[in-house]
Amino acid sequence: MPDTSPTPARAGATATVARDPFADRELNAERLLRVSAKHSHDPLTEIDWDAPLDPDQFALPAHRVSLYGTELWERLTPRQQARLSVHQLASVTAAGIWFELILMNGLVRHVYDSDLTTRHAQYALTEVADECRHSTMFARYITKTGYPTARPSKRAHRRGKFHLLLNDTTLTFAGAIFVEEFTDAMQREMIRDESLQPLARAVAKIHVIEEARHIGYAKPELERRWARMSPARRAVFRQVIGVLAYEAVIECVNPRVYGLVGLDPRQARVVAEQNAHWQAAKRDWARKAIAFFTEIGIIDRRSEAMWRRASLLP
Repeated sequence: MPDTSPTPARAGATATVARDPFADRELNAERLLRVSAKHSHDPLTEIDWDAPLDPDQFALPAHRVSLYGTELWERLTPRQQARLSVHQLASVTAAGIWFELILMNGLVRHVYDSDLTTRHAQYALTEVADECRHSTMFARYITKTGYPTARPSKRAHRRGKFHLLLNDTTLTFAGAIFVEEFTDAMQREMIRDESLQPLARAVAKIHVIEEARHIGYAKPELERRWARMSPARRAVFRQVIGVLAYEAVIECVNPRVYGLVGLDPRQARVVAEQNAHWQAAKRDWARKAIAFFTEIGIIDRRSEAMWRRASLLP
């Protein structure tokens, strides 16, 4: 009688078929929890907040400041140019606080609908703890630089409240990927440039280390959720995430930054929006998120318009 027992290959295939569909999610969360235990930082104790700031030192590379290369930029003294870079970074961090509060709300709601005995839910709470520290760190940076507020614009505040009403966890993960990839690319440039303000680079370093884990948590979760979406819901989702990305980019540079260096905020905002250097910066920082969304089908020909409007696609 021929041997009908399964071969090792078939046995492996059978095991794969019977595998818990959430096993990969648990393995990823377990890995992220281990890394978090080893590489989490306390910015209140690890950053020298008492060190004086050099008024002539840039916080962002000059060519990444929104007015770089324009006539308005040339009107500014070198110290004013440096100061504008500091205010721009402070504005970005204020926008970061706004988004992190929305993200934390979404993660807590995600845990509320989950089983807290799972590693996946436990990592969500670990990420909330990270984001609490990041928001506090950003607020300390804003205070240190003299930027007047950590509050978002009135427009962003209204949009944020609307997002909270939607209570859409999938949109929360997608938004996290876009915002975190965008700021990650910006901050990696800062870390590499030793001529920049040490405080700004210290803040960037902690944020980059910990946000890498958050991106690793959000991407596979978004892929799973996207795969289960109906065509009709996908069509709506494509438009909504495009609007969210547009709003996030607009919020990065509040027009008040221009008034703080003696420029007319309305005029400077128009000049910045038309500035090819600033448009290139936004495209460079958004490149990884755009590639990921395009790969899984969130960005397609029918949904490109909003991304182009935000200068995130050429």
